[in-house]
Amino acid sequence: MIAAIVVAAGGSRRMGFDKLFADLDGLPVVARSLAAFRHHPEIGQVIAVTSPENLERITALGLAHQVVLGGAFRHLSVQAGLDAVAPGTEIVAVHDGARPLIAASAISACLAGARERGAAACARRITETVKRADDSGRVTGAVDREGLWAMETPQCFALDLLRRAYQRVLDRNEIVTDEVSAVEALGESIYLVENRFPNLKITFPPDLGIAQALLRGMP
Repeated sequence: MIAAIVVAAGGSRRMGFDKLFADLDGLPVVARSLAAFRHHPEIGQVIAVTSPENLERITALGLAHQVVLGGAFRHLSVQAGLDAVAPGTEIVAVHDGARPLIAASAISACLAGARERGAAACARRITETVKRADDSGRVTGAVDREGLWAMETPQCFALDLLRRAYQRVLDRNEIVTDEVSAVEALGESIYLVENRFPNLKITFPPDLGIAQALLRGMP
């Protein structure tokens, strides 16, 4: 079986309001994220990880098989999701609740990568010119963008591998920003799946307008 953990326990500090329940073409942002996995034919279990403040609202959406409380940091929230994974699960996908535009085909490609190689993550190539700057904003040099990728979600893994990675994080009291970082610390290889579809993470208020435009332009 394949399980999906949708992480929706953040505080939306940079947004100024709860971005997960912001309206996106008639549905809350988090509802679109959850629905992408609930309606995916390969996903057998959807676990939503949320905050105490949003527990009832996430549950009321009816899009997760199970809703659990997360922690103060992302890795604690993912661990809470891993604790709720059903017996017999072989692959787990972890997705940001604030990425509501994930395409079903991208999910399928990432799952296929995890089945074949044990660890795969959606990502996009860096196409912009990248510069390095000091604390004052003064440009100090260029960064070669060859081989640079921006990480996205879902990030998909053999369940045992991800559990070992997060146990190491917890044992060492480390903080990681995504699952790739946790698995990478084990010395394991992760393979990137290029996502050619919009997969914006809602972070700042203008992102909602961008997502709205992207959503209406998607096939």
